[in-house]
Amino acid sequence: MSIIYDSELRLFHLQAKDTSYCLQIVREGYLCHLYWGKSIHHFRNSVPLGYIDRGFSPNPDPEDRTFSLDTIPLEYPGYGNGDFGPPAYQISQTDGSTVSDLRYKSHRIYAGKKKLDGLPATYVEQEHEAETLEIELFDTVTGLSVTLLYTVFEEFAAITRSVKFHNSGKDNIRLLRALSASVDFRDVNYDLLTLDGAHTNESNLCRRKLHPGTQSVESRRGASSPQHNPFIALMSPEATEDHGEVYGFNFVYSGNFLANVEVEQYGTTRVSMGLNPFDFAWHLEPSETFQTPEVVMVYSSEGLGAMSRTYHSLYRTRLVRGKFRDQERPILINNWEATYFDFHADKIEQIAKSGKELGMELFVLDDGWFGKRDNDKSSLGDWVVDQHKLPEGLEKVVHRITSMGMQFGIWFEPEMVSPDSDLYRAHPDWVLHVKDRPRTTGRYQLVLDLSRKEVCDYIISSISSILSSASISYLKWDMNRHMTEIGSASLPPERQRETAHRYMLGLYYVMEQLTTLFPDVLFESCSSGGGRFDPGMLYYMPQVWTSDNTDAVSRLGIQYGTSMAYPPVAMGSHVSSVPNHQVKRVTPLSTRGHVAMSGNLGYELDLTLLTDEEKEMVREQVSTYKKIRKTIQFGTFYRNLNPFMTNEASWTFVSTDGKQAVTGYFRILSKPAAPVRILKFKGLDPAATYRIEETGEIHGGDELMYAGLTLPRMKGDFLSLLFTLNKVD
Repeated sequence: MSIIYDSELRLFHLQAKDTSYCLQIVREGYLCHLYWGKSIHHFRNSVPLGYIDRGFSPNPDPEDRTFSLDTIPLEYPGYGNGDFGPPAYQISQTDGSTVSDLRYKSHRIYAGKKKLDGLPATYVEQEHEAETLEIELFDTVTGLSVTLLYTVFEEFAAITRSVKFHNSGKDNIRLLRALSASVDFRDVNYDLLTLDGAHTNESNLCRRKLHPGTQSVESRRGASSPQHNPFIALMSPEATEDHGEVYGFNFVYSGNFLANVEVEQYGTTRVSMGLNPFDFAWHLEPSETFQTPEVVMVYSSEGLGAMSRTYHSLYRTRLVRGKFRDQERPILINNWEATYFDFHADKIEQIAKSGKELGMELFVLDDGWFGKRDNDKSSLGDWVVDQHKLPEGLEKVVHRITSMGMQFGIWFEPEMVSPDSDLYRAHPDWVLHVKDRPRTTGRYQLVLDLSRKEVCDYIISSISSILSSASISYLKWDMNRHMTEIGSASLPPERQRETAHRYMLGLYYVMEQLTTLFPDVLFESCSSGGGRFDPGMLYYMPQVWTSDNTDAVSRLGIQYGTSMAYPPVAMGSHVSSVPNHQVKRVTPLSTRGHVAMSGNLGYELDLTLLTDEEKEMVREQVSTYKKIRKTIQFGTFYRNLNPFMTNEASWTFVSTDGKQAVTGYFRILSKPAAPVRILKFKGLDPAATYRIEETGEIHGGDELMYAGLTLPRMKGDFLSLLFTLNKVD
């Protein structure tokens, strides 16, 4: 790992594990991109920029028609002075003009990685783990200073990028666009991979060939959204799960984003990612600074699988923080699909007792415990215990459950307020709204204005009061409504378009305060499931409720797609009742268990209604998961079969010490005259011998990976197999 500056060539060579990234200062201070790909020992610029006289490409120097910003790969492009591609940034001056011209001013290289003020980001624990390059670009007319930040990691094929804007001039500047990364590829022969979907249908894989023009995914909803995850990848056309070049981009942010790919006229591709410019502006007075969130860029020469494993390892060890980062997560029982709003203290205790008898470790009380919350029409914001449902108070219920040896968790939706609530009646101006416009509701609720400190302080105080009142060890943080009427009563007119980003800064402030105050509480993020499954959330909360859809077959695709960038230990996955409440599908309890065991195992059904046979199956699932939990949650993940392309799904987890592997196989629909099926494993040690615990068979790792294992004949739909492989000494 190193960052090298060649002063003669004015060339920067960034070297992370297995990857190189090169850029160069050319002519009168323009910063250009040269290379990103497989690691190069010594980059001597074998691919210099080619200067060609192109029609309709303007020239800074009228005497040299070969040099144009329109035809060279710029590292952080602007707009208005020659480059017609999508800009990475744009400003507006007090005279209304939007032209700027950034040139290289200085740079510095140092060990380690600094925190980003008020924003989530990857980190290092020791300075030697990474090196950082800061390149300052400067516009002499406006006094705008722009610092590009690059960090390369010693142990990961990852480079992070962000940008800091500083107004060192005398006049106000308005940022209209402030993306975090832009990369110009000198080729167009790529496929674009995105994760798209909807509520209860998150993270569908979409792969398509690049074509001339713009292709993009974005969110304008005030959240990273289930519609488009803030992740994209460029892939060579021949790239597969295990072979070919892949370039991954992931935005460490939980609000509006843009990921844009434009194929340009001369066979080049520009990829840019960052804050969505739509409805965004930021007012920079003299001496003020604006920091963009971070983009994590990962390169793989060995397909999607290696890219994903880099993201998984980096996020699990250098994005997630706190005591739960390296701690096995508890098996939980959540009462939501068991009772919805209709419960009382005795019913809660009965479910918890049944969970304890079956080996579960945590009971989670979901929505409905506060205010007068008998449905979703009231009481959000009124975080006081409902004495009708819990007449002895929350502390007594918690004591009764923890006394039986179970941990206790609780649900909140802190960012929202019901119009029918004491909080809203007292503070109707505390919500996002625009004067004289109707206030649109979603799920009968409005969005609190977290750009206001008093609102943030109220949330911190309310949650702290509940968490301090009893022995609570888990908090599920939900968010079930996207932003409309995005305005703040506390901001002046010139700053109204800052509201959505200021909201996110307020949310991050609240989460930082609460996770610091309660380090022994396991926080789980949720947004109607996977509506805000992004690296920004993982920085504060080490796991996410992956989807409100608990159907096992649906979850095959949802969890497979989510694993493109996010580690299985971050995925909450529950066994629920059948017919499934979302899609009405009936699947075997064994299959539901095997799918849920492929992440953080939980149950979400009325355990008191199970038959004796079902209870025994659940008890066995819980017991099995405890034996393989460490491998599932902290092992290396391999995808074997893609449910988006086949009638099957399969994946493998390999323990950190390599002594255990766990493989799940899932066959969706039964077919007549089906062929004999052979499953090839991944990630095993070819020189080792393994015992398959479920069958007692012993095979070599090479045999299982290269020849494979003949699967037993199975009749019926939605069936699964689980293989636990232990190395034979």
